[in-house]
Amino acid sequence: MRAARMHGYNQPLVLEDVPIPDSKPDEVLLKVTAAGMCRTDVQLVDGYFRKYAQPSFPITPGHEIVGVIQKIGSTVSKAAGLQEGDQAVLVGGWGDGTCRHCQRGDTQICAHGQWPGFGPYGGYGEYLPVPARYLIKVDKRYNLKAEQLAPLTDAGLTPYRGIKKLRDAGALGPNRVLAVLGIGGLGAYAVQYAKLLGAGATVVAFARNAEKLAVAKDFGADHVFSTKGKSLDDVRKELTEATGQGEIDAVIDCAGAEEMIQMGFGLLSVAGHYSSVGLVGDKVSLPLFPLVAREYTYHGSFWGNYNDLSEVIALAQQGKIRHAVKPIRFEDINKNLDLLRTGDIVGRVVVTF
Repeated sequence: MRAARMHGYNQPLVLEDVPIPDSKPDEVLLKVTAAGMCRTDVQLVDGYFRKYAQPSFPITPGHEIVGVIQKIGSTVSKAAGLQEGDQAVLVGGWGDGTCRHCQRGDTQICAHGQWPGFGPYGGYGEYLPVPARYLIKVDKRYNLKAEQLAPLTDAGLTPYRGIKKLRDAGALGPNRVLAVLGIGGLGAYAVQYAKLLGAGATVVAFARNAEKLAVAKDFGADHVFSTKGKSLDDVRKELTEATGQGEIDAVIDCAGAEEMIQMGFGLLSVAGHYSSVGLVGDKVSLPLFPLVAREYTYHGSFWGNYNDLSEVIALAQQGKIRHAVKPIRFEDINKNLDLLRTGDIVGRVVVTF
């Protein structure tokens, strides 16, 4: 099979032919039809995660995966309802199955878990073995395209969980302003979830790129604001003119850049809620007194669990999610990793096999 593999940090991926992997009795062999390209893949190649984990090379990146079931292991329960030829999406966080996080279904934050795309097998290869319990079958009746399904497993999943946290914390409502910071691969979906889950909140979007802001407006944002070259006071003035208030009540931050985080908290209202899902930067620096005295709540939100992804796929099957995707060939992976580095991609790049 073809695979784009990482043999070291800060090097182009090597496009090579490697053996099709074996699968265990409790696993399914998935033939990958599409894999989303995430900024996290660039960070993996560039060594962002080195201080958090030391993986063994070679690594096959790609954690946004959809495929067709090629082979089903002998001990996979028939109750799973899986058959060869089924289209399925992959739940990315595989837990140890014993910790309290796994027991409640949050396998993606298991301290002893593993993730496809951060080890020997990932979506940049044509096949990978998957524990059967981490596959979600896609109903054939809806004819959903692989290049639309693949990004839903992270770009479309991560902001969904982050906005659910805001909703469940009581941060949203008709008299609230919900801001989406950063309109990249995640932010384009976040705007849509903000309208779907926002309980009538006014949805505003902030970004530096005019083309990305146009996507946010097209996908349902009530107001969009460019932050390029503007001070906090400039942004606050525009926000007040558009919404009648110079503060935001809740934030879903799909960027994670330090400058954007400071702006978001600078605009946050008393008792506001801030949900972080983006990882452009590597630290958070905030003044402590407003965090305490204004009773801010800061939610870290990582990826999503099986139930979260099931809900996202259900929304897609109901036709409630729109996509901004750019399908590419396997041969163009390295070129598009470079484009991701510079932030010059609108929407989500998807490798199609």
